[in-house]
Amino acid sequence: MVHREFEYPYKLPEDYLPIGHVKNQSTDNSKGIPTLFQPIQIKDMLLKNRIIVSPMCMYSSKDGYMNDFHMVHYSQYSRGGASLIIFEASAVCKDGRISSADAGIYMDEHIEGLKKIVNFIHANDTKVGIQISHAGRKSSSTPPFLPNARRTVALEDGGWEFYGPTEIPFHSDSKLIPHQLTIDQINEIIKSFGQAARRALEAGFDMIDLHSAHGYLLDSFLSSTSNKRTDQYGGDFNSRIKLLLDVIKEVRVYWPISKPLFVRISCTEWVENGWTLDDSLKLTEILQEQGLVDLIDCSTGGNSQNQKITVGPMYQVPFSSEIRQKSKILTSAVGLIKNAADSEEILKQGKADLIMYGRPFLKDPYFGHKLASELGIDLEVPIQYNMTRR
Repeated sequence: MVHREFEYPYKLPEDYLPIGHVKNQSTDNSKGIPTLFQPIQIKDMLLKNRIIVSPMCMYSSKDGYMNDFHMVHYSQYSRGGASLIIFEASAVCKDGRISSADAGIYMDEHIEGLKKIVNFIHANDTKVGIQISHAGRKSSSTPPFLPNARRTVALEDGGWEFYGPTEIPFHSDSKLIPHQLTIDQINEIIKSFGQAARRALEAGFDMIDLHSAHGYLLDSFLSSTSNKRTDQYGGDFNSRIKLLLDVIKEVRVYWPISKPLFVRISCTEWVENGWTLDDSLKLTEILQEQGLVDLIDCSTGGNSQNQKITVGPMYQVPFSSEIRQKSKILTSAVGLIKNAADSEEILKQGKADLIMYGRPFLKDPYFGHKLASELGIDLEVPIQYNMTRR
């Protein structure tokens, strides 16, 4: 018997549909297909559906490097029906990490590991993004699954000096106080965001999600509860949003205008006299006028321990809806969206353009196929898994 050498990658059948595409789809992409599974074009990024894996910190890096854990973790979602996977918040500076176990994109040496994962996901016909961030006054902390979770780590215990707009700690009872950033330090951080964008481009990412939410550095500058500066980066509304605008401009120096740039914001701080939806609408209008941002990634909270949130299914969707309706910019909705019926209704009613899912994908990497099944449609699986259809 002659052994025939197996070649990989092998030639696929001519009628083979890439992973995650709807089977038996009409030539008219919108005909009979639920909105959740209709494609959408954002700049040069064509998404096969509206299902997005939201960025979720894994606290599994050493010196900022992504490793085999991340290879397995992210690549599994590329077979699970999502059209876009956004990598976790990756620090633009070493001292801008939330914890010592955070991913980073602050060295050129990080590019190779990122590129390896990106290439594998692209081979499964899935787009890849990365969230870039600086943790600000919430940096130098303990990962959430360890004792003393999220508390600031002192220098003598392996922490580092950390910074914020002013010397106001996130934990009001903390004896560890953030240093107020100088103008020179702010300028260096702005440059670091630009360099992170350059590295993201070299690593082959399709989009960037700029993290300006949840109390991290850019968000902490937006709010008057955490920003008491009196210079050009603090005081009135226009001064408090200046850092975010400067960072966006710097990112666009390296990130082509043809490629999508998302900005995640906390649409409300859930605190009296804090950042509000009206502030977010005003900010969004400015971002839209500049033409540098393509989508507002709508989340809430995270900047104050005094926040009072009523959490429930789809509790953040109204914020995405308000911004999309009043500014006409693309938005994404996130937060306790757990089933296909709710997702479809959000999209059909024009409350968002994309749906981001976090915990559902952690629980089930094939969550996209579950959503499809709930809507009565069938998605392509990897050809190696076709036996599951018998």
